[in-house]
Amino acid sequence: MPRVKKLDLGMTALDELFMNDKERAENKLPKIFDIPLSEIDDFPDHPYRVLDDEDMQNLMESIKDRGVITPAMVRKKDDGRYEMISGHRRKHASERLGLETLRCEVVEVSRDEAIILMVDSNSQRSEIAPSDKGKAYKMKLEAIKRLPGRPSKNNVRPEGADFEDGRMNRSDEQLAEKSEDSARQIQRYIRLTYLVPELQEFVDKGQMKMRPAVELSYLDEETQRDIVDRIDETEAFPSHDQAIRIRKAYEAGEIDYDKVRDIMAEEKPNQKPKFKFSFDRLKPYIPKDYSDSKAEDYVIKALEFYQKYLKKQREQAR
Repeated sequence: MPRVKKLDLGMTALDELFMNDKERAENKLPKIFDIPLSEIDDFPDHPYRVLDDEDMQNLMESIKDRGVITPAMVRKKDDGRYEMISGHRRKHASERLGLETLRCEVVEVSRDEAIILMVDSNSQRSEIAPSDKGKAYKMKLEAIKRLPGRPSKNNVRPEGADFEDGRMNRSDEQLAEKSEDSARQIQRYIRLTYLVPELQEFVDKGQMKMRPAVELSYLDEETQRDIVDRIDETEAFPSHDQAIRIRKAYEAGEIDYDKVRDIMAEEKPNQKPKFKFSFDRLKPYIPKDYSDSKAEDYVIKALEFYQKYLKKQREQAR
């Protein structure tokens, strides 16, 4: 049976994955083992989607040509099987290629320690959907809070809590320490986990911005689905200001579909038509010696004169 090691959760543990066999021997680390794919289970509630996209095709080509360069990380389960921590895409690519085994390092960690490693190791992905990132951050935050020596429940703020008071707890700070996102941004990502799937998808596709989505995450499922229905009808998404007003109406107990419709039907500032004129088109009608400000006054007066002319024409036609 492969020898396992007790893993320190510091960054050194992740660096060890990229050592070659000689370096691992010098550091008295266990070797890499080829484990049957049939004995490796996916991590429960794994937050990152594994897609059969162009990146997966490129990964398959790389594995086909050079094999799995960076070993996956797994933990041994009580039933004797293995649980994937880092390497779900490599596992999927290997299965599609018809391979029977996967190069893995077996580590001895608890479930909560595995969650932390799983999230940290996947944070290096080039593209992560916002809702996937939110699910991952939420899993890691909850795991950190359960680790021995963490603050008591009385000192821990709920997941997705606001930062209006400007304070963070130790779990929030630890989560932000190893992330490129600030603690406030991390909490915004976590709020996405409270959206119905349709709204999450709008955010993931870039159709809805993060800030209005966060406001909508405080609504109940029925109200969120009213918003989804309205979006489907109009193909228009609520602005941040509209989302704030919908949330306020909801918290005041004044929300229903008609209220959602009325708020979302209002014209957004960026939807108001803007008229632009090329100065070259106006230049032939403006005296050459006029300054820009004087030229603008000239155009306004000309339009006023023309409006009076049209009014007079209509009166004469009666």
